[in-house]
Amino acid sequence: MEFLTNLVPPNFEFQVQYLAIILITVGILYIGYLKIKASSSSIPPGSLGFPLIGETISFLMAQKQDKSKQWFEIRVQKYGPVFKTSLVGSPIVVLTGQAANKFIFSANDAIAGNQMLSTATIFGKYSIFEVEGSRRKLIKSAMMNFLKPESIQKIIVEMDSIVKKYLLKELEGKESVQFVPLIKKVTFKVTSTLLFGLHEGWDKEKLFEDLTIAFRGLWAIPLRIPGTKFRKACQARDRVCKTLSKLIKTRKEDMEEGKMGSQQDMISTFLSLRDEEGKPLLEEEIIDNLITLIFASQDTSSCLVCLFFQYLGRDTNVYNKVLEEHKEIAKTRVESDGKLKWSEMQSMKYTWKAVQELMRLKPPLSGNFRYVTRDISFGGYDIPKGWRILWVAFPTHMDPEIFDEPEKFQPSRFEGPSKSVPPYTYIPFGAGSRICPGSEFARIDVLLIIHHLVTNYGWTPLIPNEPLIHDPMPYPAKGLPVRLQPMLDQENTT
Repeated sequence: MEFLTNLVPPNFEFQVQYLAIILITVGILYIGYLKIKASSSSIPPGSLGFPLIGETISFLMAQKQDKSKQWFEIRVQKYGPVFKTSLVGSPIVVLTGQAANKFIFSANDAIAGNQMLSTATIFGKYSIFEVEGSRRKLIKSAMMNFLKPESIQKIIVEMDSIVKKYLLKELEGKESVQFVPLIKKVTFKVTSTLLFGLHEGWDKEKLFEDLTIAFRGLWAIPLRIPGTKFRKACQARDRVCKTLSKLIKTRKEDMEEGKMGSQQDMISTFLSLRDEEGKPLLEEEIIDNLITLIFASQDTSSCLVCLFFQYLGRDTNVYNKVLEEHKEIAKTRVESDGKLKWSEMQSMKYTWKAVQELMRLKPPLSGNFRYVTRDISFGGYDIPKGWRILWVAFPTHMDPEIFDEPEKFQPSRFEGPSKSVPPYTYIPFGAGSRICPGSEFARIDVLLIIHHLVTNYGWTPLIPNEPLIHDPMPYPAKGLPVRLQPMLDQENTT
């Protein structure tokens, strides 16, 4: 697929016949090769779909309509828990269940983090999702060190101040608002300020806009044809890279002049990093991992918050419990110095249990791809070198043997259940050596936004049964428009 993007010159105007000939020719050769290879070994059952595009169209349609769970269920029922398909030009083996999750997330040198072409292009070839071995360990350790709970405790007051400032500023004087763009903007400002030191003087709005466009291309068909989502995403990524390059240059100058420390933000941390030979990271390595980190922290947080508030608008009982918990915390703040402390963050127990339950039902990332570097076997089937495997969260998240009445929203199942959740069955942030390094930062970000929203505003959804759309994470399709009512007004009417 990658060479196909180079067949189209920058000034190419879409010619249907020319493109069709290329697609059909390459597709026939490609599928013929896969069938020959598959016939010589015990490949899992399934369908590779149409030449070249495989089952991509039906898969993306299911994503768009929030029916990806049904898409997988149909194939699991037909072929079993391990089956083959073809998506975005790559042969795929889908692995489901606890044993499959452990197989994928455990350390295994035969399974690499190489993503699909569209995702790899947007994140970059040096992204932590792409590299392996010592390089991945070096970059991940730097992220984990900066984002560990002990480090976040030191910035909790500043983090709280930023969330409160931008959130209340955006809501001031408004009677209605769309939650999705609002929350995305707030989470980006938190991430860009605290992780990247992007303070006043930088065009945050333009960077935010370009990143939004770029992330829409993560699971797009990777053809750089004018007007396509993927081409627009690549162009936006180029602009993001230029902005981040300027930011890195400025940060390097500040560090050389002693204006800031070596671990004041993620950029300075990357600039100070040295490998086993004492060499610094390439600028391209830093840029690729900054883009990856923005997506992992900012988009995850905004997705969770939007889904959470959509659900609270439907469940009065859960909303009242959340509100009561945060009123008590707000009262404690008033009685002290008004600043939210780490201990108070840990008091948001019911709220986080509710978020955990939401992630079980609607995980921000419902699955992801891995790359097979050599021939391997699983469940009695052979998976050839060069194929990809796809893990999916819902088979274990919705398994009645693991979670009683899995279709129900029950935060209490995380409040000290009678039986602990087995390992590798609850995987909203991954598991094992592949767990997301920004999960704690996302948790605090989510809780802070929830705290300031529920203690300052009540809201009523304007579209009661608004559907979801994956872009690529699940969001309310219409932006979650709500009617706002300041909390003081609510109290005066009760």
